[in-house]
Amino acid sequence: MTFTVGISRDFLDAEGNNVWGDIGLAGLQEAGLDWEYMHSSAEALTPEQMERYDAILYAAPAVTASSFDGVANPPLILARFGVGFDAVDLAACTRAGTVATITPDGARGPVATATLSMLLSVFHHTVMKDRLVREESWDLRETFMGTGLTGKTIGFLGVGNTGGELIRLLQPFNVRCVGHDPYCSPERARELGVELMGLEDVAATCDALIVMAVLTETTRHIINAEILARMKPTSVVINMARGPIIDEKDLISALANGTIAGAGLDVFEEEPVANELLGMENVTLSPHCLSWTDEMSVGNGSSCVRAIVNVAEGRVPEFVINRDVLETSEFNERLRSRAALNTTAAREVVP
Repeated sequence: MTFTVGISRDFLDAEGNNVWGDIGLAGLQEAGLDWEYMHSSAEALTPEQMERYDAILYAAPAVTASSFDGVANPPLILARFGVGFDAVDLAACTRAGTVATITPDGARGPVATATLSMLLSVFHHTVMKDRLVREESWDLRETFMGTGLTGKTIGFLGVGNTGGELIRLLQPFNVRCVGHDPYCSPERARELGVELMGLEDVAATCDALIVMAVLTETTRHIINAEILARMKPTSVVINMARGPIIDEKDLISALANGTIAGAGLDVFEEEPVANELLGMENVTLSPHCLSWTDEMSVGNGSSCVRAIVNVAEGRVPEFVINRDVLETSEFNERLRSRAALNTTAAREVVP
């Protein structure tokens, strides 16, 4: 019995080349799985796509309740190329008996490195200094004196896997790390070397507030005028997670009024961004792609492939985000069927 994998078409450019380069698809072939790029693209995965494939590896499309409408045989796994899942209807996946996964192992290093790059760029006014050279304004160099990272206090909203990796990268700079994360245990905090405290205290203490949380209804607009007002006028905000975690109107006001010194943003409430941020000299911007590197390509892709191969061979994959599906009869019956097929196939090749 075959196991067919569909790959969302947003991976391809107009010429049909994978814009991410090597994403580890050789692992599907090595496992004997059939795969293809989907023939059409849409903002959300469609019922036709869901019906066609046993597994889907995707990046940009959303997964909605409508994605499963009328689907008699939904995919066993939806493997997202990335760590965000705010556009995935987890309850709908669970009802369908479909496991949904993400790729924290592939994104952890690249996102942490990109965040450090953004922090240093903001502290050193890299964009403005580039402009001075291009505009032959060398006489304005003293206007953009930078801020050193050594010895500063770095605040974290979210101290998960990627936050922990960034803390490790920051160690040579002898910084103090403070953070707010209700899911981080005291033991984990001690291991990382981060002091846990309330978000208001993190904001008041830090020289840079780095957003590394997941977007939920709880975290939406959690960085707002009240939190920004507690920050030092010399401090900056870095957001590499999800735009709506910050109330963008409040951030723009804080930047314009000098409540904070600057910001580095890779994500926005609405993308593409089209507001006052574009004209602000104290903001460094990136189009939600600063962490996109060859390292992330193969890391995220290989993580998806491993998850798909595990399910195809009857094993529960890592990094499941709808954990309740693991208790459903729909998922477990289909997973046992895959395990039985895999065992039968293995016996058939024994001489």
